[in-house]
Amino acid sequence: MSSVREWPKTERPRERLIKEGAQSLSDAQLLAIILRTGSNGKTVVNTAIELIQNFGSLRGLDEASVGELKKFKGLGTAKIAQIKAAFELGRRVLSERAFEQVFNSAETVFRYFYPKLNGLKKEVFITLLLDTKLRLIREVKVSEGTLNQSLIHPREVFKEAVKESAYAIILVHNHPSGDPSPSDQDIDITKKLKKASEILEIPILDHIIIGNGRYFSMKERGII
Repeated sequence: MSSVREWPKTERPRERLIKEGAQSLSDAQLLAIILRTGSNGKTVVNTAIELIQNFGSLRGLDEASVGELKKFKGLGTAKIAQIKAAFELGRRVLSERAFEQVFNSAETVFRYFYPKLNGLKKEVFITLLLDTKLRLIREVKVSEGTLNQSLIHPREVFKEAVKESAYAIILVHNHPSGDPSPSDQDIDITKKLKKASEILEIPILDHIIIGNGRYFSMKERGII
């Protein structure tokens, strides 16, 4: 199989990125730039394609442990470190942007959280702590796993909000099924937390459920 160096310059990932921008490249081509070289007689692009296929998606690759990555033929310590570093940099960029973002709509919250929560196999319940300008103070993971009344207790939801003197909070969780429609339990938990928010005078601005490419806003639907 020919080396990437033998490809026309217009087809080489690095050259295309510089000329056309990173957005013009596929996931595999971007990953190929991070990996730099192929393995086992395969081009780096083919290696990248096989990696994504093996772990199912970029998220699957991100969530893979170092041990799981080592089982993939051709991935040594250096390449694994490069992959992990690239994903971590992406997360840090998202975190920096969050502090500049005004969380004043369900659409804004969805755009911020969808890349983080889409494809997860477990439900994750997160509280966004906001200041008076509706900018992020920080986000707090309250629980991970199937949501129930015992896990999502007002004490756990509001503890950090009180500590940080948050002006308001937004509740966010995902549905691994991809359907963001709320369950009866989702609605019951929200109403319970709403009562606690009124006592503490820390308003819940919304509870947003993230699904596959779409969301459900309890504020927009008049539930809170």
